[in-house]
Amino acid sequence: MKKITLLLTILLAGIGAIAQDMKTYLYAERDTTQLYLDFYAPENVNDSTICMVYVFGGGFIGGQRDGKFEKAYFKQLVDEGFQVAAIDYRLGLKGVKGLGVTNSKPLEDAINMATEDAISALAYLLEHANELKINKDWMVMIGSSAGAITSLHTDYALCNGLLNSDLLPDDFRLAGVVSYAGAIYLSKGQVEYNRTPAPTMLFHGTADGLVAYDKLKFFNIGFYGTNSLVKRFEKFGYPYFARRFKDYGH
Repeated sequence: MKKITLLLTILLAGIGAIAQDMKTYLYAERDTTQLYLDFYAPENVNDSTICMVYVFGGGFIGGQRDGKFEKAYFKQLVDEGFQVAAIDYRLGLKGVKGLGVTNSKPLEDAINMATEDAISALAYLLEHANELKINKDWMVMIGSSAGAITSLHTDYALCNGLLNSDLLPDDFRLAGVVSYAGAIYLSKGQVEYNRTPAPTMLFHGTADGLVAYDKLKFFNIGFYGTNSLVKRFEKFGYPYFARRFKDYGH
């Protein structure tokens, strides 16, 4: 809860002008696609500086790491003393047609691709932590919509040894996850963590028609949104903070 409290004030604040102090790094190459991250840093960095690993939204179809809104948001975070690593990821639903409950495999594949890329970005940041002055114990995943889904899935993969999580040290833990209208998608079973997830902040509109606020189930397929995850977290005593926006959409 300490780490959630440290994040809450800034994450509810407004946004400012575009940040200027930024360097770009190639962190991976996948399927002939070059994946970059932009790293923003405040003037003063110490052992308590939090590194926010930002994943943009866009329905796994579009979006970018360096949009106008994103840059303004990063400026506010940096002004408050945060580091920001804004990452690319592969857009697995770009060009996909006929997506639905009877054709959900492309969505699962897109989430897995984005999650693998996010894990690769974390691995790059850990490898270059000394150079970038990152405290490995204070790394937080944050995203909106598809980015929130990816952030939640990244922690889920790390807790359960899924996908390419073996790129990271066994003792690595995220300091937190921040989800703006996110959910966890599973093609089998329900949400189960093999170890305690990172402290998680969840923001969601109760009338969200794109990403389930509660949950959607079709046979074994489940899309578990904020309200569903909160119930799970409460059942097992996992650390979380949730803010619901009544009657708000996506």
